[in-house]
Amino acid sequence: MRLLSPSLLRLPSFRRLVTSVVLNSAGMMGETVVLGWLTLELTNSPFLVGVAMGARSIPLFFVGLPAGVLADRFPRQRLLRLTGAGQALTTAALGTITLVGLVSLPAVLLLTFAAGMIRGVEQAARQSYTHEVVGAPELVNGLAVLGVAMRVGWLLGSLGAGAVIAHLGSGAAYLAVALAYLTGAGALFPGSPAPARSIDGRGSVWDNVVDFVSSVGRDRTLLVLMLLTSGAEVLGFSHQALLPSLARDVLHVGPEGLGGMNAARSIGGILGLFAVSTRRHTEGGGVLLIAVLVSFGAGLVGLGLAPHFMGLGGIVAVLVLVNSAGALTDLLAQSLMQLSAPAHHRGRAGGAWVVAIGLAPLGQLQIGALASLFGVSVALGASGLGLVALAGATALLFPRVRKL
Repeated sequence: MRLLSPSLLRLPSFRRLVTSVVLNSAGMMGETVVLGWLTLELTNSPFLVGVAMGARSIPLFFVGLPAGVLADRFPRQRLLRLTGAGQALTTAALGTITLVGLVSLPAVLLLTFAAGMIRGVEQAARQSYTHEVVGAPELVNGLAVLGVAMRVGWLLGSLGAGAVIAHLGSGAAYLAVALAYLTGAGALFPGSPAPARSIDGRGSVWDNVVDFVSSVGRDRTLLVLMLLTSGAEVLGFSHQALLPSLARDVLHVGPEGLGGMNAARSIGGILGLFAVSTRRHTEGGGVLLIAVLVSFGAGLVGLGLAPHFMGLGGIVAVLVLVNSAGALTDLLAQSLMQLSAPAHHRGRAGGAWVVAIGLAPLGQLQIGALASLFGVSVALGASGLGLVALAGATALLFPRVRKL
């Protein structure tokens, strides 16, 4: 696999998609930073920060499969434009009520939940649209390029949101996030659409969902991949819910320090995707996915220990390593799901991935509760050990995964 494949860069639709992903991801990470900080200011509770993060993710579990059906039935490029505009609207509303002094935790949770529903459709459509634009031979490469673009956006969004919060407040930061979402949607407007495809319009949305669930029951490969993805979300990516508490209460570095830690997550993801860019094909992807999950869990254990032995610089370095593994987990899970699905179910395969990451609130709630009861270090260490155990159990109980 060549991360900067000339054949990909020659595709106008793919170049526009890369631009859109950078801008949309800047909004996404900026929203994460300001949501965590604003909730901590309103409640002074790491647990309620986990609740707020959960409100952003839990809609994905419920809308994932219907979103996948929509991505198979309607033009995916149009869905990406509409979802970008919808996320801009919800974050602009949050920014406005924060600036005028009317913000409350229920309002934050409600608007964040609405944005999460819209994001579920966007993520299902983006994966299948990528497959549509680049084709199966370049899919892993295309997803890797978009993964780098996403993390560049995260880097910009995390640093930018931290700086805006520090100097102008959370309301202005939410408005900046809305602008990023809106420009990301606008980046998809120029030029010709992606190659024509057959639209699956048979039956109702509900019938299509039931049919897909039945097919997953017959072929357990996708189900196991969903379980591994949800495990990574619940036990791995949930560590981001503790970063506001780590910044304010452990390291005492404020919102700009929080932005820096989120930036480290982005840099780690970029480095991880470049590290895997020498792979020319996806044989052995299942074994690599399990190995990466073990590394992800071990890194979280190290992150839990880091505050006792390191300052901010050392913790940032550990975050880079942890999120290198996280980026590879995303890339391998998405590509294996897309490549295991038939052409008329690619949107639904993307929806299955959305369902899997929709279980993230369970992790955000449990890690927030553990941090409130036992401290940040114990919460991170327990989650990391759980992820290592899940990867090991999968390798032993589902040998089929090792053959992917």
